[in-house]
Order: sequence, then C-alpha cells, then structure tokens
Amino acid sequence: MTFKRFSPLGSVSRRAQLIAAASGLVTAVAIAVPAAVAAPAPAPQPTAAQFATASAAIAEADVAGTAWYTDKATGKIVLTVDSTVSNAEIATIKDSVGDAAGVTVKHTPGKINKLIAGGEAITTSGSRCSLGFNVRSGSTYYAVTAGHCTNIGASWNIGTRAGTSFPTNDYGLIQHSNPAAADGRVYLYNGSYQDITSAANPSVGQSVRRSGSTTGVHSGTVTGLNATVNYGSGQIVYGMIQTNVCAEPGDSGGALFAGSTALGLTSGGSGNCSSGGTTFFQPVVEALNAYGVSVF
Repeated sequence: MTFKRFSPLGSVSRRAQLIAAASGLVTAVAIAVPAAVAAPAPAPQPTAAQFATASAAIAEADVAGTAWYTDKATGKIVLTVDSTVSNAEIATIKDSVGDAAGVTVKHTPGKINKLIAGGEAITTSGSRCSLGFNVRSGSTYYAVTAGHCTNIGASWNIGTRAGTSFPTNDYGLIQHSNPAAADGRVYLYNGSYQDITSAANPSVGQSVRRSGSTTGVHSGTVTGLNATVNYGSGQIVYGMIQTNVCAEPGDSGGALFAGSTALGLTSGGSGNCSSGGTTFFQPVVEALNAYGVSVF
C-alpha cells in the first residue's frame, strides 16, 4: 500500500475561509466553557485550646488501654486502643470529645501494659526491668530507668533509688553503688555497644532503636509525640513518645536511641516482638532535666 499526501481542497481563498471558520469554532467553544467553580475553603483546624479540651475529655472518660496524641498536620486526635477496649467505650470517648476535634482511632493488638517481669538485669523485690542510660552529676553516677520500676523498691542490685516519678511521668533514678561499673554506652546484645554522647527529643518519622533485657535490640519509627497513656487504675502518663517498635515485659526502662543520641525510656505498650506492637517511651530529656544529670 502506498500512502499519498492529500492535495489541497481548493484555492488559497477557500483555505482562508476554512481557517477563519475553524477560528470561529474555537472561539465559540472557548466562550461556551463554564467559569471554573471555586473550591470550598478548607475547614479551620481546631485551636490549641480545643485540642486541650478534647484531650481532657478523653482523660475524663478514663478508659484503660487507650493512648492519644494530637496530630497537628491532620487537625485530629489520634486515639490508639488495645484489644480490651470495646466499641461502646470508643463511642463514649468520641461522644466526650464532641465537635471540638476529630478523632482517628487506631487499633493495636494485645493489651497496653507497663512492661515488668521477674528475672534479672536490674532487679528489686523479685522484679526485673532494664537500665536506660547511665548518667552523672559531677562525680556521682546514676542510672535512669522507668519510674514504674523504681516505684517497686528502693534497693536495687546496682544501687539505691535516688528518685522516682510515676504516674504522670515515668522516670526514676538509681545511684550506683559501684561508680566504676557505670558504662555510658548502650548494649546492643550482639557483643557490641553504642556510644551515647548527647540527648534530644525525637521527631515524628524518625528511625529509632530500643535496647531491653528481655528482647534485646529492635528498631522502628516514631509515630507520635506528646501521647497520653492510660494504663488503668488511675495510672495515666503524659507526654510520651509513641512508636511502632516492639517490646515485652522486662524491657521497661530500657533505652530508646538514634545513633549516639539518647531519646527515651521504655514505659509500656502492647503486642510483642513476634507479631509486633506499639510501645510508648518517656522522653529522656525531661528525666535528665528533672534530676540535673547528663549522659556521658
């Protein structure tokens, strides 16, 4: 088959007429297009006061197995509920918040618990927790760990309790009986250690690692900040770091870190390190400031 170029249909004047007609058609079509409809204005985000009111309402509902934080990017409160929280309780929480702020519900497997187990590591009264970070004030050396651990007893296998704060916060301080044994690094459970040279507050999306005496080292990301966690029986803690890092009983008090930066102390969570879970951490900067100590 041969393809041929079509010959012109007429004279130059005829061509001009066709062009003029086409131009008129384009003009007509353009005129016929309806004016663009303005997009609706986005709904205003809740104010800080409205978020505070909504958070207080959730706390007043007092449902154990819940944790929540404000996601300013979406203008909603993110509510994490464990497997013990019923649909009716979720509805109650939503009703208590009302129209002050939207609520996004996320389910986490298992039950949100403080993470304590019998065993060894740092021990007292038959209970085991994990050391967070060794710290110092001048020439005096301490260990920071979870407050729900130091609440258990004053005498520990590494020294004597020097401070404790739980609930509301979740941090505690133990003075080393043998200062020479205080190592400023974090054990990685593979024969090696991570140097810790500073402390900071994390950011959402940051990659982190956790070290604990039950499950060793696990990694994940920060999913929320300033979370409130209701462990039940009036034990509510505030300002927690929420992550998707797993943890299990006995990991409590253990270190959350990113590279050489200390970030937090393991408080509690749900799930396990076989199927995954949600874990909350006490920001370590708050604990260091409270006791006037520093990492080294």
